[in-house]
Amino acid sequence: MPLILDSRPPSATSFNNNFAPDSPAAQRYLHHEADVVVVGAGIFGTAIAIAFARQNRSVILLERSLKEPVRIVGELLQPGGVEALEKLGLRDCLEDIDAVVVKGYKVIYYGQEVDIPYPENATRPGTRPEGRSFHHGRFIRKLRERAMMEENIMVVETTVTGTIKNGWTGQVLGVECVTKEEKDYYFGKLTIIADGYASKFRKQYISQQPVSKSKFWGLELVDTDLPLPLHGHVVLGKGAPVLLYQIGTHETRCLVDVPEGTQSASVANGGIRGHLKDVVLPSLPKCVQSSFEAALENGKLKSMPNSFLPPSTNKVPGMVLLGDAMNMRHPLTGGGMTVAFNDVVLLSDLLSPEKVSDLGDTKTVIEQMSTFHWKRKSLISVINILAQALYSLFAANDPQLRALQLGCFRYFQRGGQCVDGPIGLLAGIVRQPFVLFYHFFAVALLSIWLLISESPLYRIPLALLLSVGVFWKACLVLFPFIFSELKV
Repeated sequence: MPLILDSRPPSATSFNNNFAPDSPAAQRYLHHEADVVVVGAGIFGTAIAIAFARQNRSVILLERSLKEPVRIVGELLQPGGVEALEKLGLRDCLEDIDAVVVKGYKVIYYGQEVDIPYPENATRPGTRPEGRSFHHGRFIRKLRERAMMEENIMVVETTVTGTIKNGWTGQVLGVECVTKEEKDYYFGKLTIIADGYASKFRKQYISQQPVSKSKFWGLELVDTDLPLPLHGHVVLGKGAPVLLYQIGTHETRCLVDVPEGTQSASVANGGIRGHLKDVVLPSLPKCVQSSFEAALENGKLKSMPNSFLPPSTNKVPGMVLLGDAMNMRHPLTGGGMTVAFNDVVLLSDLLSPEKVSDLGDTKTVIEQMSTFHWKRKSLISVINILAQALYSLFAANDPQLRALQLGCFRYFQRGGQCVDGPIGLLAGIVRQPFVLFYHFFAVALLSIWLLISESPLYRIPLALLLSVGVFWKACLVLFPFIFSELKV
């Protein structure tokens, strides 16, 4: 429950004589007051703190642990995310972390392969955009180092325990924390909560909650030979999809999707290690199998829930909930960081001093957050819907979905716009929801054609009947995610 205060507690922090008594820096260090309090120094939180600080806003950035985090997702930044990072003036955070260039994908379907490079730059013919993959913790460390260099930011390692509200208006005034086992308080005209996928504040402020139907189990392969270096790999076979991509000169991340209730991962069948050895290992390319087996025997398994959370409009005066705390999609397409950085670009523009001179003007901030909710749709909705729809096809668990999965692979094999359109959407470059709609149903129609044309003559009546089920399944896959994006 939030702490309710009608008046602020007296200051308890010692004053730094290097600051003028009425300066923003003194307000931060002496009174714990700023224009913006950001909870969570992850991808979104650190980037938005830097963006506001560079607009000459006073910022307090709070983080439970400033140690370099260890995670198995948030390691691949699509070209659309790299572009947003450049707009924020933070592209150099990709340097000196052994980041690897990503030029596209290779999809392997039961041993058949198709290469899917990122599409050619429309404004620079002959060149193609590039993504980056890296160790998540190293990238976070660089972002935090940059935040600590900003003169308008105070970074504090503390555990935020609740929000502080005005007892009369309900406006959020700041947060209460525990710092070195002592209670502490930080106040801002605007409080931004970006405490990640396991947010402790989500239930208090938005009605929708995450839905998770599978987990990614991660291994780190050492000195493995990928079939196509500098590309992400999606392996489709007997089980759910497997992702492979380099995160360093010598390290390759392997992510195995394991849906709930997978029988081959049950305790009776040897648990998750049994599933990885008996089901996943044989489906991998031969050049990867030895390093996968070595990692399975010697390495540590880490898991992460694959969650879906549709976006919500922020309507709480004095506070906004953002990042993974507000919106998540399946990490299959690697869109999370691209969403985060593009949200930072948009939000920092909508709440810039030229458009909102005083962040304490809650009415104007709420109006701008409504604009933010709808304006982000052109890109973010595409990434959200694509991630969920593509996962449904790649983790096909019924005949209709398997028909769509085959149709999707055959669609990629056609090349040209059948590749450039979908990969442009995935890369965060194409920002037109209609393009997603067009290609998805082109895949559905191709799936139906394959079902009919590859059936013996005597089975064509049955194939025609089954094709109705395939088209209906395509609608059931896509439209619920479209509707979720249209909700306020």
